Amino acid sequence: MNKSDLVDAIAISADISKAAAGRALDGAIDAIKNALKNGDEVSLVGFGAFSVGERAARAGRNPSTGTAITIKAAKVPKFRAGKGLKDAVN
Repeated sequence: MNKSDLVDAIAISADISKAAAGRALDGAIDAIKNALKNGDEVSLVGFGAFSVGERAARAGRNPSTGTAITIKAAKVPKFRAGKGLKDAVN
């Protein structure tokens, strides 16, 4: 399922136009991005939780030359599935 399929499914489920469903989906994605950017966690009960994790700096190798390099520390988005989503999949 891609974004347009998801917009179609939202429009049918909520009985709204595809344009309104697209704006709603874009708004939800933007709200999640902004919350994570500010260091907050987004919890959707029954679905899951989005959070930001820290990845420490580490040593690595350049695959083409084999030289050692340092990979910088980074913040990475994480998702933990909730019980309702896990039950729906199984």
